[in-house]
Amino acid sequence: MSRLVFLVEERSMKVLLDGFIPRLLPDVPFLCIPHEGKQDLEKSIPRKLRAWNEVGARFVIIRDNDEDDCCNLKKRLVDLCREGGHPNALVRIACQELEAWYFGEPTAMANAFGKAHLSEIGNKARYRNPDAIQQPSKKIARLIPEFQKISGARRMAQHLSRDGNRSRSFQVLMEGIEYLISDMPKTASIEETKRNG
Repeated sequence: MSRLVFLVEERSMKVLLDGFIPRLLPDVPFLCIPHEGKQDLEKSIPRKLRAWNEVGARFVIIRDNDEDDCCNLKKRLVDLCREGGHPNALVRIACQELEAWYFGEPTAMANAFGKAHLSEIGNKARYRNPDAIQQPSKKIARLIPEFQKISGARRMAQHLSRDGNRSRSFQVLMEGIEYLISDMPKTASIEETKRNG
């Protein structure tokens, strides 16, 4: 099977995906490349895609929305992928930030941080639509004073589920990844090659 290559905005997204993808999609080879923020990611996209030599690689670009205009942002990222020679790269926007995905699954957050009361926050109107929460990383820091982005991503990677998340941007990311996987060419395993050849 070819490999998924994730180009992400920051290290916390890499940490989340490095823990999350193998747990939910154990047979999917992937590589996750973090950047030093939005500008670094956007400068890097056409350059990295143009220079990538791996046959069959499928690219996934993930960036926080951070109150940007979602449609314009996605169009800009798609244009950068086209400039890099990969117009079919999957572009996904975390609305508003990665941490909104945590609010999308309060039980996972409660389990990850050992705070049972967090499982109830999804019942509160201000947290019901995780993608509409403004500055979710700050909201989490108020609820969990010891919260840090990297260690938080590591913890959440062990508890997020495929289908239990109410964040639409998370669901769209997963649907896109599953589509890419279904479209990737399968290669014979080494064992099959030895048997047949």
